[in-house]
Amino acid sequence: MLAARGHLLRLSRVGSCVGMCTLLAFGSCKKSEPIDEAKAAGKSTADFPQITADIFKPMDGGIDLSPEEIMGRNTWNLWSGGNQHFWNHAAQDSYGLMDLLKMLDNRKFPRGERFKVLGLVNEPGFRAASKPDEFGLWLDEQVEAEPAGIDQTVYGKSSGVLGFRIFPNPEFNDEARKKWNGDRFMNDPTYYNDNKLIRPYRVGVACGSCHIAPNPGNPPLDPENPRWENLASAIGNQYINEGKVFACNVEKGGFFYEMLLTQPRGTSDTSRIATDNINNPNAINPIFLLAERERIAVPEKMAGGTLALPGEKQEMPVPHILKDGADSIGVPGATIRVYVNIGMFSEYWLTRHNRLIGLTAQKPFEIPYAQEHSVFWRATEERLGNIAAFFRRLKPFHLADAPGGQTYLTADAAVMTRGKEVFAESCAACHSSKQPPPGIDPQSGEGKAWFRKAVMAPDFLDNNFLSNEKRYPLTKIETNSARAFATNAKAGHVWDNFSSLTYKELSPVDELEFFNPFDQTHPIKFKPKEKNVAPGYYRVPSLVSVWSSAPLFHNNTLGKFTGDPSVAGRLDAFNDAIEKLLWPEKRLNKESIWRTQNDCALHLRKEFVPFKQLQRLADSDGYINLGMIPKGTPVNLVGNLEPNFQNTDLFLKVAKKLIKLKTANLSRDQAAAEFNELIPDLLAANKCPDFVEDKGHYFGTNLPDSDKQALIEYLKTF
Repeated sequence: MLAARGHLLRLSRVGSCVGMCTLLAFGSCKKSEPIDEAKAAGKSTADFPQITADIFKPMDGGIDLSPEEIMGRNTWNLWSGGNQHFWNHAAQDSYGLMDLLKMLDNRKFPRGERFKVLGLVNEPGFRAASKPDEFGLWLDEQVEAEPAGIDQTVYGKSSGVLGFRIFPNPEFNDEARKKWNGDRFMNDPTYYNDNKLIRPYRVGVACGSCHIAPNPGNPPLDPENPRWENLASAIGNQYINEGKVFACNVEKGGFFYEMLLTQPRGTSDTSRIATDNINNPNAINPIFLLAERERIAVPEKMAGGTLALPGEKQEMPVPHILKDGADSIGVPGATIRVYVNIGMFSEYWLTRHNRLIGLTAQKPFEIPYAQEHSVFWRATEERLGNIAAFFRRLKPFHLADAPGGQTYLTADAAVMTRGKEVFAESCAACHSSKQPPPGIDPQSGEGKAWFRKAVMAPDFLDNNFLSNEKRYPLTKIETNSARAFATNAKAGHVWDNFSSLTYKELSPVDELEFFNPFDQTHPIKFKPKEKNVAPGYYRVPSLVSVWSSAPLFHNNTLGKFTGDPSVAGRLDAFNDAIEKLLWPEKRLNKESIWRTQNDCALHLRKEFVPFKQLQRLADSDGYINLGMIPKGTPVNLVGNLEPNFQNTDLFLKVAKKLIKLKTANLSRDQAAAEFNELIPDLLAANKCPDFVEDKGHYFGTNLPDSDKQALIEYLKTF
């Protein structure tokens, strides 16, 4: 969501048996003209009215909103765009990995520990289940009426977790009811992994599921029991544990479990379902000062299906929302792409790619087709202007306004003045939306002089997005390259219609050098042009409310995760992260490589393998385990493999090795040695062999310590 969010686990890219079986079993839908459920039922957008009541009035600081802004916030927090259809069927055919209905059950994750374990926000007015419901499910119980004005036929009813809405399942007929067993659903893998099992409810996912979080300016005393006034709608949930939320069935012993174990809290890999074969979870974007972003946006060229969006022109200024600036077609287009990515009009979307594992070439999701064949698309399109209007009202959260925040700010005027000067000289050229007049290079002496004067003005931070919104190449930024190489927005790929022609025509970055964890004397030489990855750029991140948003970097790997949304907890995380930013020797560096914590295997429930001869390979626990990936293996050695069956020599070599590791009677050390023989080939086939996660952005690291400390004091005021 602008983060969101698509939320499933990428299957491993290795292994002929798993790859070919899943390809045959779960290939894309072959319908010639898929339509969505609403169109099939003869409905129109009039059947999905927007909510005009100010449902969430206490949130976001209690700001007064116009009718359009109210409808925008209601949409953001409640509207699923019909994706309950997708999430329901994903639970049936997601290889035994995920089930949102089970995730919401108090027996799986108790309400009293939900924020701590899942990072999700409990809705006020609910309590933990005291008894099972009519279907034997222990869902949160409502003790206070939900705010008036919500039509449950359109928006579902609350699950007790913000952003997750419950709908009756129209497929749950009398026969399904007879077969349903709430206890077996939670405890019996042979029951809940049955892809014909019909659940009594569907779960819809709104953007608020990943964006609603504790308000830094008014944090809850107890994060498990917030009040409405303690919450912010679009800050981006930096506490979410995506793996446990969206893949709650994942079992220890599999590579998927190990991959999730390393994923930082507060991140989402939005290219998992429509996979780009790169493991690239990244921080969920907060949304601030949209009007300022629109003011400084530069023109980009549009073409093809993009032009079908209302208001789209062949050349128009666009802000960049995603980290790599790929969704560069304007706010409406970037917003509606999120709804597709979390399951809207999946009847068509899933025909454009092979979900989760790839193996077949992607095809573009065509906007004109969606406009003609999806009522939910058109109903969402009608809401986009109101969502943007709400976003334009969102302001920064200042530490000075937070409870006790003033005590964390320096009272030394000289230190603050020096911090401003350091920012002007070392940071503002990139981290300011207020820039020198045209003709003055911001990096020049004249540009720095302009900034030194500008930062002293009392209104310098007012409506300053603290980013120039420009893209810069990896060769300059040097942070981990995974997100910058994401390929889904390239020409001919699934998000083709959602990226500008300007983005598609960017020249790939030059050859890069990566740390080699297997031979530290020989760096990995990586040529993006030869790997056919995305061009390799990052837009400048905003520093708005940076005191509240640590850990830092696009992947949330710089600094410790405290899990504490209080002012003290946020400052603890910020201080750790900002020190590591300015003093790189304090970083984890090569120790930040995500590695498997246990020996593991490619791990698949036998129920999801269509061939009986392969089902016979299942162990007594019902899982087929192929290969042995040793403890300590870099996760992305496997997670970033590009399936390439044209390279038959490598494919057969890997397949032969996996089968040998499964069928031969090898000791643990023998199996590890066999796997390690594949490392050179796996590196050669890796789409992004960039393993160090907390590197890069070394700007300002050569400053004197006193200047660094002064700069930190100024950053706290943002």
